[in-house]
Amino acid sequence: MLAILAPLLVFGLVVFVHELGHFVAAKLCGVYAPRFSIGFGPALLRRRVGETEYVLAALPLGGYVRMASREDEAMALLEGGGEHPPGSVPTTGANAAGRAIDDHAGDPHRGRKDWDPEAMAPFGPRPVPEHRWFESKSLAARLFILLAGVAMNVVLAYVVYAGSFVAYGRPYVPAVVDSVIAGRPAAAAGLQRGDSIVAIDGAPVRSWIDLVDRLQARTSGAATLEVVRGGTRRSLVVTPRLEEVPDPITGEVRRVGRIGVAPRLTPARERLGIGEALAEGGRATWSSATSVVGVVRGLFRGSVGVSNLGGPIAIARTSVAAARDGFETLLSLVAFLSINIAILNLLPIPVLDGGQVLLNVLEAAKGSAFSLRTREYILRAGIVAIALLFVTVMWNDLARLAGDFLR
Repeated sequence: MLAILAPLLVFGLVVFVHELGHFVAAKLCGVYAPRFSIGFGPALLRRRVGETEYVLAALPLGGYVRMASREDEAMALLEGGGEHPPGSVPTTGANAAGRAIDDHAGDPHRGRKDWDPEAMAPFGPRPVPEHRWFESKSLAARLFILLAGVAMNVVLAYVVYAGSFVAYGRPYVPAVVDSVIAGRPAAAAGLQRGDSIVAIDGAPVRSWIDLVDRLQARTSGAATLEVVRGGTRRSLVVTPRLEEVPDPITGEVRRVGRIGVAPRLTPARERLGIGEALAEGGRATWSSATSVVGVVRGLFRGSVGVSNLGGPIAIARTSVAAARDGFETLLSLVAFLSINIAILNLLPIPVLDGGQVLLNVLEAAKGSAFSLRTREYILRAGIVAIALLFVTVMWNDLARLAGDFLR
């Protein structure tokens, strides 16, 4: 049961919040949005409230918001066939990806029970007014709609991180030495197992990460460590040794200072006030975002291999592992995945939000919309890029599964 519920909770929440951003922004701008769907393919549940149909579909690999557009019929033909009867006004997805898979038209000729003679297409015969089309809105309004999903993912990550700090406090590993490597600078300086490092050059040390960051930044000269041993405070002078190590995120080689010690992995927790928790939530959100950007940059530079990418199976396995570790770990995964979705959606690929933003900006600069043929080529290129990415991550997922099975 956990293997089913954990991935649905994690990925479903992230996708829901993203699409909710598009949906709310469309409503605020007066764009007609006849469908809000979580998942693709055949609908498991659907209910129309007002002018919008809310759908829970069978393939929980994303979601979409459909919006009125003058160009959707051509796009629908490109993506697998039109879905509207002649003369009706079609609809389009918030970021083009939502148009790729659909399962019904909403017209009486396909057996719909909720056909409403007073409703607008696709639920009734009334045409959608032009002023409610996506293209009829100003560039600022269109960009607001397209970027609202990304913004909501960032807000979700921040709320989850800040809420976790309020509820659980800030976890950290104390700067307590567990082992000292013989022949390294720490051993030469006299550091011993059990020493608690409380300051470097007079500046307090709060955690093991704080200690490592400051020693790695020391690329020349000695550092004075204030340590507590057996209740007695003493000073030790250590000169970090420069080493070339790969960055754990980007894979780029860096020169850092190391002294040859390992921490005692006994986590501690620091309670935070509301203000501190909110500030820490912001720092955690920024740190996650820079980590994801670093990976994306590394992929383009070639310093990060595509074999490191994971897909739906990897997300599911990570979700289950996080759920077993506790609710706090599961929350952290939700926040980090939400930031991932936000950053990746900003890539300038036509079927993603970033690609649609770029397309709208270029059309505004051009002074007119691109031709239908040009749009088709752009969209085809985007679909191919996403398909290649999907094949790659699925191959990685299956390879990892096979490797675990053969162990």
